[in-house]
Amino acid sequence: MAGDEAWASSCPSLLTNLSLLSPSQIELAKMLVKEGQTHLFDNWAEPGVDDEKKKAFFYQVSLLDSSYPGGLSSYIQNARKLLADSKAGKNPYDGFTPSVPSGEVLEFGDENFMKLEESGVKEARNAIFVLVAGGLGERLGYKGIKLALPVETTTGKCFLQHYIESILALQEASSKYAHDESQVKIPLVIMTSDDTNSCTMELLESNSYFGMDPTQVKLLKQEKVACLADNDARLALDPNDKYKIQTKPHGHGDVHALLYSSGLLQQWKETGRKWVLFFQDTNGLLFKAIPASLGVSATKGYNVNSLAVPRKAKEAIGGITKLTHSDGRSMVINVEYNQLDPLLRATGHPDGDVNNPETGFSPFPGNINQLILELGSYIEELKKTNGAIAEFVNPKYTDSTKTAFKSSTRLECMMQDYPKTLPPSAKVGFTVMDTWLAYSPVKNNPEDAAKVPKGNPYHSATSGEMAIYKANSLVLKKAGVNIAEPVKDTFNGQEVEVWSRVTWHPKWALTFKDVKEKVNQKCSVSQQSTMVIKGPNVFLEGLSLNGTLVISSTDESKVKVSGAVNNKGWGVKYVDYKDTSIPEEIRIRGFKIEKIEQLEMSNAV
Repeated sequence: MAGDEAWASSCPSLLTNLSLLSPSQIELAKMLVKEGQTHLFDNWAEPGVDDEKKKAFFYQVSLLDSSYPGGLSSYIQNARKLLADSKAGKNPYDGFTPSVPSGEVLEFGDENFMKLEESGVKEARNAIFVLVAGGLGERLGYKGIKLALPVETTTGKCFLQHYIESILALQEASSKYAHDESQVKIPLVIMTSDDTNSCTMELLESNSYFGMDPTQVKLLKQEKVACLADNDARLALDPNDKYKIQTKPHGHGDVHALLYSSGLLQQWKETGRKWVLFFQDTNGLLFKAIPASLGVSATKGYNVNSLAVPRKAKEAIGGITKLTHSDGRSMVINVEYNQLDPLLRATGHPDGDVNNPETGFSPFPGNINQLILELGSYIEELKKTNGAIAEFVNPKYTDSTKTAFKSSTRLECMMQDYPKTLPPSAKVGFTVMDTWLAYSPVKNNPEDAAKVPKGNPYHSATSGEMAIYKANSLVLKKAGVNIAEPVKDTFNGQEVEVWSRVTWHPKWALTFKDVKEKVNQKCSVSQQSTMVIKGPNVFLEGLSLNGTLVISSTDESKVKVSGAVNNKGWGVKYVDYKDTSIPEEIRIRGFKIEKIEQLEMSNAV
């Protein structure tokens, strides 16, 4: 054995195969041996057998090494520490006292809200949008990517189309404020995964990027991380392939490292961008909350602004909390609901997480994982960490001795944990808006949604679509339109409110002011009605709608709608989610829109 191969002496199967490896692969092998991973080579065959698989193994190790901040050795060392803390039962909040952080609670439609919306639209040209979309729709009972699901089935627009049209509408409106005829293009970054990358690109390309310039869109693919077999952080091999390390997703916190390593953040800063807005893949209401939230960030000078909704005490949604340590450290972060109540009880609040009797809600607002970060301070913070976000591990132990796992585990990280490492000088706040306006994600399949306790949100395709109609109806109602009260109905075992089916293109109205300028108080819409507004210059003046009305306008033409419209309209028809003859994206809702009769308008009347 040559002297320079002595490092492999403890691993004979690796030693006999060293001649197959390139210099860079030998360095990776040395790192694995140093980090206690010699078991990976225990069952390797002699040279000449499975050589291509051995090379593929090191290709995978190289990828795991390059895609993790600090490399694979850092991952193993971090895992060892976190696994030791987990085994010891260490509480990550030891020494911290919770309190209610400072933030803004907005009232939809009041003067302050409208001023903030205007401020946010003005700022939008300085923003970047980052969409976290690494997951498939399997949990929903849908085989495709979630971005391809219809937001609502009146128009059939998918989530990605809705998001892009909303960004383009902000781009146009923001440029008008700045008298910029050429329009500064607002970048959109989409974080994908192996599961979603090709399907996301196909969805964009087959739909001409839904009207967005392809140069505005950048896909960043998230890689997986190595699984851990035991408390010593020994990497787990794939049970079906001794030359392959088992991997699992690392979590959406990877978006920060991907942005940092891509070089995009610095490019954006050099072109005068100020804000990075992070959002997730199936919240069809989000862009109703974006203008005012961005307005809050701009007027308050927040480095971090978490969008939030009112939260009932003990509700299964994390609470935004200020944590102050006995050593003087403090941070404003999301604390999961099952940790917040015991933390409060342990720090002088014997009743734990309780509702404020004046508001009926917990003083700790509900985190919805939508963040607005100030770009300059974001870059400076990521320089310190190379984009790494505080991680956690959640092994499932076989018994109380915590010596073995039921199955392999891995380190995870969450996008919203970014503020954990910020200095005390950072301005971290939140913006609370009504749930009906800002938050109705599509997460659960029909069976799981039907089991949700009465009064709690279903977060299903059924409730997500009905939330769109409710929000649009309530916005019109606030603007003075006589909107009929909803009726209650049950689809896929979920009782929901069915409002008038009202949808509009984001170019018609981005803000409440836009709506107020385009409707008058002499309009009325019945509960059975459907109204689809497809263009920017549609004005409702004394409309009485009982049926279905589809109105189109170009950027140049105005369409004024008045008088009575009566027809058989479009109905909401029950479907059985177990009926496989019906497309998945329809049956997971429990209903379909039955288009019987409508009036279509595109000229002034």
